[in-house]
Amino acid sequence: MKKRFPVLETERLILREIIETDRLDILEYLSDEEVMKFYGMSPFRDEEEALEEINWYRKIFDFGVGIRWGITLKEINKVIGSCGFHNWDKRHHRAEIGFELSKHYWNKGIMGEALRAIIPFGFVELNINRIQALVEPENFASLGLLKKLKFNEEGLLAQYEFTCDKYDDLLMLARLKKDF
Repeated sequence: MKKRFPVLETERLILREIIETDRLDILEYLSDEEVMKFYGMSPFRDEEEALEEINWYRKIFDFGVGIRWGITLKEINKVIGSCGFHNWDKRHHRAEIGFELSKHYWNKGIMGEALRAIIPFGFVELNINRIQALVEPENFASLGLLKKLKFNEEGLLAQYEFTCDKYDDLLMLARLKKDF
């Protein structure tokens, strides 16, 4: 039996499942070099790559190791970004948070609004105790947002990830359920 994907609603947003018909929306912003600068992947080149990303979202949900919501504005049913949890370790009650947004919607409070919806969902509905984020030190926008959302910086993981033919340092940030 297929699990029902939870839809979340905020003042301006609907957070919903991303489906194959959203592939052009996904391709639009994941092909943008600025959006992909800190994503750990090269900008997408075609619909096939967007479909692979959508299939990954479906797979992590189906296998119970994550969930990724498409961010849509209430007035238009267009996916303008995504956010969610991955590497969900149920035994240790922790997961990583990840997010990205089309640059046309940067600096409008949209991602903060979306994360303020999924963080409580993670703590309460998914019983996550620790939500962690791995962020490149130069990604000032994401670091600022996470700190605004009461994530604490825990330290630098030197050359933690190999992406786009280079090793990346990542900062570990986390927020605990007890501080929620």
